[in-house]
Amino acid sequence: MSAANDRAIDPAVVEHVNDLARRARVASRRLALLTRAQKDAALLRLADAVDAATDAVVEANGVDLGRAREAGVSESLQDRLRLDASRVAAVAQALRDVAGLPDPVGEVVRGSTLANGLQVRQVRVPMGVIGMIYEARPNVTVDAAGLCLKSGNAVLLRGGSAAASSNAALVGALRTSLREQGLPEDAVTLLEQGGRDAARALMTARGLVDLVIPRGGAELIQTVVRESTVPVIETGIGVCHVYVDEAADLEKALAITLNAKTHRPSVCNAAESLLVHRAVASDFLPKALSDLAGAGVRLHVADDVADLAEAAGASFEIASEADFGTEWHGLEMSVAVVDDLDDAIERIDRFGSGHTEAIVTESRTAARRFTAEVDAAAVMVNASTRFTDGGEFGFGAEIGISTQKLHARGPMALPELTTTKWVVEGDGHIR
Repeated sequence: MSAANDRAIDPAVVEHVNDLARRARVASRRLALLTRAQKDAALLRLADAVDAATDAVVEANGVDLGRAREAGVSESLQDRLRLDASRVAAVAQALRDVAGLPDPVGEVVRGSTLANGLQVRQVRVPMGVIGMIYEARPNVTVDAAGLCLKSGNAVLLRGGSAAASSNAALVGALRTSLREQGLPEDAVTLLEQGGRDAARALMTARGLVDLVIPRGGAELIQTVVRESTVPVIETGIGVCHVYVDEAADLEKALAITLNAKTHRPSVCNAAESLLVHRAVASDFLPKALSDLAGAGVRLHVADDVADLAEAAGASFEIASEADFGTEWHGLEMSVAVVDDLDDAIERIDRFGSGHTEAIVTESRTAARRFTAEVDAAAVMVNASTRFTDGGEFGFGAEIGISTQKLHARGPMALPELTTTKWVVEGDGHIR
């Protein structure tokens, strides 16, 4: 996106996006009036519509995958893009899961009756119009639509060009279903025209769009944060660590490390760096490096780990400083030995992205220090980083994982897609 920053946005694209945003705002006012029962019924019918469109969606996704292969896109990124029948079914099920979640709209956050008789309460209300800018993850298209509808928001979707055909098929099915239900189809809109200018127009549609959420790589996220005049919730990259403490159960540590790295290596809650306390390095690393190598993981190791990696028969190279802050998006991992807990926390502070950090330890003191001192949206004790997920936390589908500290942090589900307003009721009160 940044390549276009030195020129003006095409006025025709700006007007097109603004027109879609105005229509979305009208739709959002209708959504704000829906009851929970109405929204849940709509979500269930949307899920059925996605199921019914499975063949068309998989066919469209095949077009996207064909382009990706021709362009030499990595296997891990192709995995993010890929939709087969089972994944489409999972996308539809996510809508049903959202339908079963509590509706945050109308919840009274706090309230009281003042001494003068005024009734004051703070109530959750929809944001209004939400803009999503994201890369080649077509499941995000449906997750965002479902979460926004349940929370009473209209959504403008700007997906990556790599998933253009898949997104068009999915949004087509959703809009048709909304129209057939008598609901505003402009509640879910895909920005299909205008290229990168459409994303820039969305980011600067202040007054028409209430919030922009970027989801993707570091360059995309930082571009949106820098250039947007609409408020942004930053969903950061995932440079996640597993720290194996001197008091760790090494069998637990091995299982957690392998799961965190290899369960689904392309996603943001996969572990990218392994830190091992020096006191247990000689016992833990030979087996860990061998098992990681056996799972196909290429290792980027500190100098003092090289001999152990070679003895384990692992594919490795000596890590650069930058390697320890890299989100690999695949079967690669950096590995270092640390002197103590303080050293581990310092490295996490220097190289981590504030997403998810894990400690494996049987020491309550070490666990308490780690959870108190590590600055991240999620901190795991004796558990895989892969659990940082809205579904795993019991929220249903998430719209992203926020690594910032204002308004929302961690997996963002329904409550994070609302704001509040104060409602004050009196009986002729004057001041």
